[in-house]
This record gives sequence, structure tokens and C-alpha cells, in this order.
Amino acid sequence: MRFFAWALRLDFLIVLVIITDRKKRKNMKKPQRNTVQRQVILEELQKVKTHPTAVGVYDLVRRRLPNISLGTVYRNLELLSRQGVIQKLEYGSGEARFDGNPARHHHIRCVECNRVEDIHGPTLDVLGVVENDCSDYLVLGCHMEYFGLCPQCRDLGADSSNSRFVSQNQDEECPSC
Repeated sequence: MRFFAWALRLDFLIVLVIITDRKKRKNMKKPQRNTVQRQVILEELQKVKTHPTAVGVYDLVRRRLPNISLGTVYRNLELLSRQGVIQKLEYGSGEARFDGNPARHHHIRCVECNRVEDIHGPTLDVLGVVENDCSDYLVLGCHMEYFGLCPQCRDLGADSSNSRFVSQNQDEECPSC
């Protein structure tokens, strides 16, 4: 009788271990296959410096893969950005844009035509905020948007004094500083 109880208890533990192992495997991130579609999306994005939207990338990729769907492009762009292979630029301007250069660098957006370009030269980091200076947060990164008028919009006479683009909290300091 004692042996039977032990065997039953042992079976329970084995089943428990198997279930736990299955749950762990299910929750583990599966390595992503590098599909032909994903490779073409990456190659086309790295060829351009215009920081296209997903629809723009879709238009580029369709030249090489005419049967690709817009949903496939969206999913692959999201995956590539989560993996850090590309940058997803989400500004207050609406649609996300994508950059094939994953290295840390800054961008500037035209407030009239929404064109996005890389900023070259010395960085324009003016805040100089050091980790945890103003809060108890663990700072994981920084997202700063530079905006202005591109040369084409400026030449067309766009109004650079348009107050809707001036930050309302321009002169406020961090309450903790």
C-alpha cells in the first residue's frame, strides 16, 4: 500500500514537471525565421533615407514582391523594430515612420509636409538630464523630436511663426529639480 502511494505521488510529480516544462516552452520567445519577405523589407528600407511610412515601405517592396500584403509589411516592420534591427519613429505627426539605420541618431520633422530627415553633425541634446535626476524612474531611453520647416516648405513661404507648433510648457522645469 505504501509503495502504491509512492508511485502515485511520483506520477503526480512527473506530470507536474511535464506541464511546467510545456508552459515554459510556450512562454519562451521563439526565434524568428528570416523570411524572404522580411529580408526584402529590410533591404528596401535600408536603401532609402526618406524614413517612409509602412505604406511607403509597402510601395517599395511591391516592386520586388508584387504579391506581398500590406499586413505582412506592417507585421514585419513591427517585428524588426522590436528586435532593434530598424527604428520606428513615432512622433505626434500621425503615422509611424521607419528608419533602416538602427544606430542612435536624431531626426528632424517638417511641420508642414511631415518630411523626416536625419540630423548630421554634433548632437543637439540640450537637456543633459542624467539618469534619475528628476524622478525615481530607471531611464531606459530618450525620445526627443526636433521640428521645423524643411528648405522646400520654407521657400514656399510657410509660416514659421505658427504658434500651434510652439510647446506650451517651454519654460517649465522639472518639479523635482
